Amino acid sequence: MSDLPIDSRLKTRATELFGVDHPIVQTGMGWVAGPSLVTATATAGGLGILAAATMTYDEMKAAIADVKSRTDRPFGVNLRTDAVDIEDRVDHLIAEGVKVASFAQAPRPDMVKKLKDSGLVVMPTVGARRHAEKVAEWGVDAVLCQGGEGGGHTGTIPTSLLLPEVLDAVDIPVIAAGGFHDGRGLAAALTWGADGIAMGTRFLLTADSPVPAAVKAVYLDTAVTGTVVSTAIDGVPQRVIRTEVIDSLERSGLLKLPRAGLSALRFRKLTGTSIRDLLSEGRSMRKNQDLTWSQVAMAANAAMLTRATLVEGKLEVGILPTGQCVGVVDDLPTCEELISRIVAEASARFDAICA
Repeated sequence: MSDLPIDSRLKTRATELFGVDHPIVQTGMGWVAGPSLVTATATAGGLGILAAATMTYDEMKAAIADVKSRTDRPFGVNLRTDAVDIEDRVDHLIAEGVKVASFAQAPRPDMVKKLKDSGLVVMPTVGARRHAEKVAEWGVDAVLCQGGEGGGHTGTIPTSLLLPEVLDAVDIPVIAAGGFHDGRGLAAALTWGADGIAMGTRFLLTADSPVPAAVKAVYLDTAVTGTVVSTAIDGVPQRVIRTEVIDSLERSGLLKLPRAGLSALRFRKLTGTSIRDLLSEGRSMRKNQDLTWSQVAMAANAAMLTRATLVEGKLEVGILPTGQCVGVVDDLPTCEELISRIVAEASARFDAICA
C-alpha cells in the first residue's frame, strides 16, 4: 500500500471497485505496460493494467505471475476481444484472481457475464456515448472513456465533450482518459463527475517505464503541436508523434499490402502464432472491427514497427503512439513520485475551490 495520505475527496466508486488508494489508472499500452510498470503503479496506489494484447498466451501467463510475485495489490489485464485464444485468456484471468479485465473493444455479453460471475471487474474502453450505453446494458462494471486527445487508436471527439455525454448516459463508474497528465486534470475530471482518470503517455514517460531512454527523449522533445492523427498506418485513425516516417506514409498513402503481408508473417514468428491462428485472427479482426484484409495485414505491419521502436529503440523505423499531452510533459518521475504529485495537486485544487 502507498504511504501517501488518502484525501477522502479523492475516494470514488472506482477506488472502491478496484480496491486501490487513488483514482488513477495506468493504461495497458502495448509493449510498454509490462510487469515492472504495472507493479510500480500498483505499489504507488493506482491501478496498473498489464498489456497482454501484444503478448502470446504463455507470455501473458508469465507476466501475470511476475506481477503477483512482486505485489499483492490489485491490477488489471488488457485483452483483445478478437484474439483467437480469448477464451483461454479469460479462463486464466479467472484462475489467477486478476482484479480487472480491461478491453480495447467491447467484450461479448457472455464474456462479460462469465467474468463478472467469477468476481472480476469488467472495464471496456469507449469513444462514443452509444458505445457506453451498449456495454452498460450488458452489465460491465465501469467504462474507460477516451477522448480524441488520447494516444494510439482514438476518436475525434475531445474529452471535454465526450466525457459529459458518457456521464449523462450511464450510471456506472466512468474513468476519464485523453489528455490527462497532472493533478489539475484529476480534479477537473472528478468535478465533471468522473470517478478517476486513466493515463498512458504520462506513465510511458516515467522512470519505471521500460521504453529505451533515447525513445523517451524523443517524446520529451515533442511539442503539443507535434502529434498527428493518421489513417496511413493501418487504415484506422491513430495518434502518433509526427516523424519523417509518418510524413512519408501520409504522402504515399497506406502501407502497401505486400510489405504489410511480409511483416504479418514476421509478427507471427515473433509471437509464436501459427499460420492457421494468424488467418483465424485475421478473420476475427475483419468481422469484429470491419477491416479489409489489407487493413488486417497493415495492422500487423504497424505492430512490428511500433515494437521495433518501443522495445528495440529503432527510431528510424518505428511508429510512436502518443497522447497529445506529450507536449506538456517534461520529466521522468517514478510512478510513486508521479502519483503522489498528482494526488497532492488535486487536493490543492479542491482546497482552493473550497476556500
